[in-house]
Formats: sequence, structure tokens, C-alpha cells
Amino acid sequence: MSSHALESLIDPDDEPPAIRAREVFDRFRTLARMDRPLMVLACLLATVAAATEAAVVLVFMVITDDVLETKNLHAFWHPALMWVGVTAIGAVAMFGKDLLTSLCSERFLLRLRDKVFTHVQELSPDFFSSRDTGDLVVRITGDIDAVENLVIGGVISIVSDVIGVLMFAGTAIYLRWDLALVSFAVAPLFWLVTRGFTTPFAKASRRERAGNGAIAAVVEENVQNMMLVQAYNRPSSERDRVHAAGVEWLRARMAEARLAALYGPAVLLTETVCVLAVLGVGVWELSAGRIELSGLLAFAAFLGMLYPPIQSMSSFAVLKASAGAGAQRLFEVLETRPAVADLAQTGMYHAQGGWVEFDSVTFRYPDQPKPAVHDVSLVAAPGKLVLVTGSSGAGKSTLTQLLLRFHDPESGSIRLDGTDIRDLTLRRLRSSVTLMLQETMLFDGTVRDNIAYGDPTATDDRIVEAARMADAAGFIEGLPQGYDTIVGQGGGNLSGGQRQRLAIARALLRNTSVLVLDEPTTGLDAVAARKVIGPLRRLMAGRTTILISHDLHLAHDADEILVVDGGRIVQRGTHRQLTAVRGKYAELWEAQSAGLVEAAPPRQPQRSQQLQQPQTQPQTLWRPSPVQP
Repeated sequence: MSSHALESLIDPDDEPPAIRAREVFDRFRTLARMDRPLMVLACLLATVAAATEAAVVLVFMVITDDVLETKNLHAFWHPALMWVGVTAIGAVAMFGKDLLTSLCSERFLLRLRDKVFTHVQELSPDFFSSRDTGDLVVRITGDIDAVENLVIGGVISIVSDVIGVLMFAGTAIYLRWDLALVSFAVAPLFWLVTRGFTTPFAKASRRERAGNGAIAAVVEENVQNMMLVQAYNRPSSERDRVHAAGVEWLRARMAEARLAALYGPAVLLTETVCVLAVLGVGVWELSAGRIELSGLLAFAAFLGMLYPPIQSMSSFAVLKASAGAGAQRLFEVLETRPAVADLAQTGMYHAQGGWVEFDSVTFRYPDQPKPAVHDVSLVAAPGKLVLVTGSSGAGKSTLTQLLLRFHDPESGSIRLDGTDIRDLTLRRLRSSVTLMLQETMLFDGTVRDNIAYGDPTATDDRIVEAARMADAAGFIEGLPQGYDTIVGQGGGNLSGGQRQRLAIARALLRNTSVLVLDEPTTGLDAVAARKVIGPLRRLMAGRTTILISHDLHLAHDADEILVVDGGRIVQRGTHRQLTAVRGKYAELWEAQSAGLVEAAPPRQPQRSQQLQQPQTQPQTLWRPSPVQP
């Protein structure tokens, strides 16, 4: 992440409008509604706890009048036992209230995290390429905590505070209505003090949340590129980047800390002024003989219970400001709409072996001046191999994204077995196509788990068979735990060729009628590339295959070759036809033949025949399965 990108994350002059608490509640009330009975029970227990606190003060009054002033030890035991019993009831109620609050909070967090993550899963690849992964992780994990503090914890807290204030205020009025009015008159001072802190707290919280995301983004990027960092002797510059992000976060965090440090003493001073004002009136009443000492002490005790919930209620505005900062960042994610969505379904689709047709397709990426592909038409028939080649940036991989509906074309149509793919659910479409990406992606699990990712219902026999056909069984059996060996994050414990063969086994197990290969040999050395050619040919046999590649290892096997340049198809034909004329393809082939690109291995006749007439394999592995909705 550049310094400019870092500054953009935490620029105080680029802050969005503050989110009101009502907006937060309206957005997430359905998630909180499921635990409404538990929240009501927690509030009832809070009422019981407040009532026991009020009862304790009344018991203290009795002890003062009947024990301390009379010096009667025998009169002490009965109110003492009452004090213990009431306190025990209050302790149980408080325990239950805190436990239910925690349960509601954690369940809300679970649902909110699931909601945000589910939404993120539906967004197009462009969303992730334009955002820092670390910052996105912080939004999904840390920012939802701030929202929960308001929606669940904040609601139960404010209800408990209101109950406490009403309970203590009512008892105070019962004891001395005139002193109670004095205490109520000075209580708005808490609100005035809190109001002065709310806006600064909101700004500081937004900067702190953004700074936290910036640190996560920088660290995540550094860890991903650690090999490059060490190879280029750049640890010191990376430390500087992390330090710069940390300094920005420190400034935002210290702004919060300064406000918090000021807020506590300000509230304490306000509470002291309020208590002294009431006690001053009480002393005047005591000197005039209109109140007993026990009554004044009891009233002072009630003040000690009354002002904390008033203070907490006043602090709710600060809580709203802090939660609003996290909610704003979550809203930015949740309000991002998927590039594509399921449309009204006709239900008329019938799998017919995997006919793929692009009909005059034009597509432009958002905010880009020129189309990535323009007026592209192609037909990939069942069992045929169509190779799409061209220079980097020519628009080859865009065809893959359009076929899988990561984007919809601006004009033209794409059909699968005669049905416009926009008339299919995304699930049905993507269950008909197997994609092997340029970067081999594996999960941090076992070899077996990564192969079975193609079909979670696969038996061990099918997994082993897929590995054998991908020429992966040999190296898998040589691993320390065989199929139970952990491959590491991203398959880091395996070589590039081994990872690719696992990906081929996974694709074999997936067993769809359409196969899309996006630069399958990129990043492999000559030996590794040659080792995957055989498995790739077995994978392609009998399937509609679209091979996106500037590497022409399989050019001889292609039934049709499409040359893309500037988003347009500038040539099409077989390898023999295209090498017979001067053009873009001939230039690419001559460059590869001259050694600028690794030469293709000798073509094996039996492999070519295999493409036309696949070898007989177990039906559970090779027969294209019906497309599921």
C-alpha cells in the first residue's frame, strides 16, 4: 500500500456524513429481533437488580435509625439478614442480566458477520481488486463489534439505565421530594458535558477505525509478498510503511484517548457539583430540623445510585458516535451491489453437452474509457478445444469472467446450450462450468480436502482416481501423510507443478461439461509445464474447452484458435491455417519457436486421438453430470 493510499483511508477531510443511531437500528433490527425475548428478560432482571439496590438503601436507613442511633445490637440482626438476602437476589439478577446480554451480543455478532460475509461472497472480483484485503477483514471482524455495542449492548444498557433512574428517582421523591427536585434540576449538566464530547468522539472513532484497517492492509500485503521483500532486501522500507501506518493509527487512537481522559474527570466534576448542591440543601434542611441525619445519609446514598445511570445515559451519545464510525464502514460494503444477479428464470434450460456461444459481445469495465472486448463472437462445440491467445491485456481473461457472469456484457449475448446465461441462475450456470485460474488456488487443508473441493460428496476412491489421472498420485503417495498431508496456505508446501496437478485433479472430480483454462502453464518451468500437458489433455477430453493462453503448448490440439488484440478477434482458424499466413498468430508462434516462449513438446498422436475419442473411464468420473439448479 502506498503512502497516498494510506492517507486516503484516514483522511479527516474525506469523512462521510455521520450515521445516525436510527439508521443503524433500522438496518440491523431484523438481526436483533430474533433475540428480543432474551433482551426483554435481561431488562426485567436489570429491574430486579435496581430494585434490590433501592431496597438496600432503605435497609440502611433502618439500621441507622434503629441500631446506630439507639445503639441496640439486638435490632441489628434482622435488617442485616435482610440486607444479605436482598443483595443475594440482586447479585443473581445482575449475573443473569450480564449473561443474557453477552449471549444476545454474541449471537447478534454471529448473524451480522454471516450477513456481511455472505454479501461479500456475491460481489464481483473487481470489488476485491480495488480494495485492501486487510482493511476489508477489519470491517468484517472489528467494525461489527462497534455496531453490536450499540444495537444490543447499548439498547440493554440504556433500558437498564432508564429503569434504574426511574426506580431511584421514585424512591428519592418518596424520601424527600424537595431534595429530589434539586437533584433533578442539576442532572442536565451531564447532558451538556456529554454533548460537547460527542462530535469530537465521532471524528476520532472514524479515524481510528480507518487507521486500524490501514495497518491490517499493510501487514497483510507485506506477509503475502514476504519472499519478494526478502529477496530485494527491503525489510527496512516495509518496516517504514508499517511504522507510518502505525503512526497514523496512534494519532487517531491518542485523539480518542485524550477525549476519554478528559471525559472522565469532566463527568466526575459534574457529579461532584451535583452532589454538593443537593447536600448543601440537605444540610440547610438538617440545621432547620426538617430532616433527620439518617434521612440525609440515605438520600446521599440514593444520589450515589441515581447519578451513575444518568451519566451512562448521557454517555449513550458518545457510544452512538463510536458505533456510527463502524456502521459507516459496514454500510459501504453492504451497499455495494453485485455486478450481476439472478434474473427471472424461464426454467427451460436443458443440458446438451456444453455448447458455448458468444454473439457480438462487447464489455467495458467500470470507469474504463475503452471496451475490454468488442464485438466478440465465437462458438465452442461439445468436445472441442478453442484456444484464445494474444498479448497480455488483449482481453482474453475477460471472456472467462463474462462466461461465468462475474460481469454482464453491455451488448450481445452469451449462450450455454442455446440458453442465454442471464436466464440461468448463477448457481446453475457455474455448476456447468469448471474454471482453472492462472494462479493455482489451494486452501490450507489436506491434499484430500483440496481435491474434494471439486465435489464434496466424492468418495475416497474417486479422489484417488482423479489424482491418478492428473498424474498426481505418485507425488501424493510420497508425501509424509499421503492424502492427509497439509498443503499449507495457498499450497505453500508444494511445488508449482504439484499444485497445478492437484488443481487438475480437483477439476476432474468436478466433472462439468464446460471447461475454462486460464493460462494453465503460467509460472511453471519447462519441466513442470511438460508434466502437466498430459493431465491437461485428459482433463479436456470429451469436454467443451476454452483455453486462454499466450503459451502455445496445446496449439496443435486446438480445433479452433482465436487471436485477440485490443479486445477484438483479429484472426481465427486452425494452427496450420494461421501459421500459413502472416499475422499476429504467426508472430506469436515464431517467437515461441525461437525460444522467446518455451517451445511446445512434441505432439503425441495418441493424445490427439484421445481428444476426439476419450479413453473409457469410470462413469462416475468422466460422464458430464446433469446441471443442478
